[in-house]
Amino acid sequence: MDLRLIISKDGSHTIYRKDIDETYHSRHGAVQEALHVFISKGLKEIEKPKRPINILEVGFGTGLNALLTCVNSTSEVNYIGLEANPLSIKVLDSLNYDATVIEDNSHEVFKNIHNSPWETLCSITSLFSIKKVETTIQNFEITQPIDLVYYDAFGPNSQAEMWDISIFEKIYKAMRPQGVFVTYCAKGQVRRDLKSVGFVMERLEGPPGKREMLRGRKL
Repeated sequence: MDLRLIISKDGSHTIYRKDIDETYHSRHGAVQEALHVFISKGLKEIEKPKRPINILEVGFGTGLNALLTCVNSTSEVNYIGLEANPLSIKVLDSLNYDATVIEDNSHEVFKNIHNSPWETLCSITSLFSIKKVETTIQNFEITQPIDLVYYDAFGPNSQAEMWDISIFEKIYKAMRPQGVFVTYCAKGQVRRDLKSVGFVMERLEGPPGKREMLRGRKL
């Protein structure tokens, strides 16, 4: 892949992928976008059960969402990150998220997340375990009930196959009641498709540079 490192407007890195003309995170602020969409409107909005929270991320990418979840969660988390095209360690080592995410242990967490072996559940902290899986959501068998989904695939214009209604049906069936689905995408067709498989949908204020985002709940 032809990749180029970019400094977004909040000082954190994003990566430009030339073949599909997409960035991994917003040019308006990579960390700001992830905090708004996935942490503020996702992690902070789910009910906190006495058992571990199961999170599924579709589009693990740079690992930024996993890092932010780890340093922001007050509950025990089991995290599954799906990525069809893992980034090289060389690229990951060049990212500045450990410096732009202002937490005392962010450097160690980010390093340990990326040094953990793929296809293996690894404990990063006492509250956060992760399993990175090199596959697509289409080929992944979801074997545990999911509480929260971070849908962070590249956009429908460049990877339409990642926004097929059959994927939303698969995810909906795997989620627990009161489960939450969040995505930066706000396209009308995506909202209608998510609603048609059973999600109760909300249009929410988007992160910097984007008017809206979507959140769905399984009631």
